[in-house]
Amino acid sequence: MTYRLSRLMSTATASYGVYALAQPRHLGSALAESRKEQARYDVLARTYGARDLATSALGVLGRSERTVRAAMLLRIAGDLSDAAILSRETSDPAVRQKVLAVTLGWASLNALALLVDSRRAKR
Repeated sequence: MTYRLSRLMSTATASYGVYALAQPRHLGSALAESRKEQARYDVLARTYGARDLATSALGVLGRSERTVRAAMLLRIAGDLSDAAILSRETSDPAVRQKVLAVTLGWASLNALALLVDSRRAKR
């Protein structure tokens, strides 16, 4: 099997997708203090869960390297857009830093996995 690190990252992302669908309030709890504000993030968390499961399915089950690469690029783009959107949703610098650390951290890990796998595939 090729692109092992990318497929591993896709599996980890799928785990988050399942969690986001099962426990959507996790996102609002991390971003907002009041229950009313937290509830408005539930739909977004479910959307992230569905998106992550779809891209992860391509990343894990894709038969061609092109499919796995495309899934990884979609995942990285998703993480970067999450960073841009969610970091603007709070005025609390500590929460913003946490959001950026998680989203940019995942984008970086996915990019590194893709880079290593792509170099290995060229050999």
